[in-house]
Amino acid sequence: MKAIVITKPGGPEVLQLQEVEDPQIKDDEVLIRVEATALNRADTVQRQGSYPTPKGASPYPGLECSGTIESVGKNVSRWKIGDQVCALLSGGGYAEKVAAPAGQVLPVPPGLSLKDAASFPEVACTVWSTIFMTSRLSAGETLLIHGGSSGIGTFAIQIAKYRGSRVFVTAGNEEKLAFCKDIGADVGINYKTEDFVARVKEETGGQGVDVILDCMGASYYRKNLECLNFDGRLFIIGFQGGVSTEFDLRPLVGKRLTVQGAGLRNRSPENKALIINEVEKNVWPAIAEGKVKPIVYITFPLSEAAEGHRLMESNQHIGKILLFS
Repeated sequence: MKAIVITKPGGPEVLQLQEVEDPQIKDDEVLIRVEATALNRADTVQRQGSYPTPKGASPYPGLECSGTIESVGKNVSRWKIGDQVCALLSGGGYAEKVAAPAGQVLPVPPGLSLKDAASFPEVACTVWSTIFMTSRLSAGETLLIHGGSSGIGTFAIQIAKYRGSRVFVTAGNEEKLAFCKDIGADVGINYKTEDFVARVKEETGGQGVDVILDCMGASYYRKNLECLNFDGRLFIIGFQGGVSTEFDLRPLVGKRLTVQGAGLRNRSPENKALIINEVEKNVWPAIAEGKVKPIVYITFPLSEAAEGHRLMESNQHIGKILLFS
C-alpha cells in the first residue's frame, strides 16, 4: 500500500508518499481500507519529532479515518467485511489501509458521507471525554472554548449547544468569530483585540464561566483561572502557548476550582473503547438529527499531505482538513 512517511523530523516537506507494507491485524482488530483521514495538530508535532508514537502503533501519522472494513480478526464479532466505518487511531491514518482495534471503530452516522465521517472520531472523543465525561458540563452551564474555529472548537460549539450550554469562544479574526456564531456560539471574542477575561466577566455579570476547554496551556493559565466561576473547571488539551508558568494558588482554593488535563493518543485501548462507546451513545444521535454537522474546510489527496500541514500551521482554516486516499 501507499502511506505518508515522515522521512526525518522537520517541516511539511519531510512528508512523502511511499510504498510500504500492508498492516497486519491482530485478533481484536479490523483492517480498514481508508476513504479519508483528517489532520490534527498532533500530526504536525509528530512530524517535527516531538510526539513519538505509542508502543506498537503505526509509525505513519493520522489519528482518525473513515473507510470500509476489508478483514476482521478472529475475536471480532460486531464488524464484518464491507462495513462502512470511522475509527479513532493511535497512528496510521495517512495511508491506504490501517489496522484499528475493534473497540475504537464506529459506524458512519446516518446521513453522513463516508468521507465526511473521517472528521469526527478524534474531535468527538476529545471533547466528550474532557468537558462531558470529566468536567461534567451540564445544561444551563457556560463553556469557554479557546480556538473556537478549530476542528475541536467547531465540534465543541455544536455539541455543547445541543446539550443546553451557553457557549463563549475566542478566535483571531472576525471571519472566524462570525462562523462560530453561525454554528451556535453565543459570544465571540477576538483575542487579538479584546481582553477575553474582561469580556467574559462582562457577559456573565462578573461571575465567570463554568468550564473552559483550553488548547493554549501556560500563556492562558492565569487568565483562565480569572475567567472561572466558583466550582469552575479548566481542562487543558494543548500547549500552543507553552508548558511552564508560575501562578498564584489562592484562586484555586478561594473559588474551589478544578484544573485537569489529558490527551487521547496514549490512553489504553480499554479506555478508548469506553470513550468510543459513550460517543456512540451520546454524540451519534445528535449527528443523525443534523444538530451536529461536519465542518470540513478543504480536502487534499493523500499525496498532498504536506500542503495540508502548511495550511494547518498557517491557522487560516476553519474546522477540519481532510486527506483522501
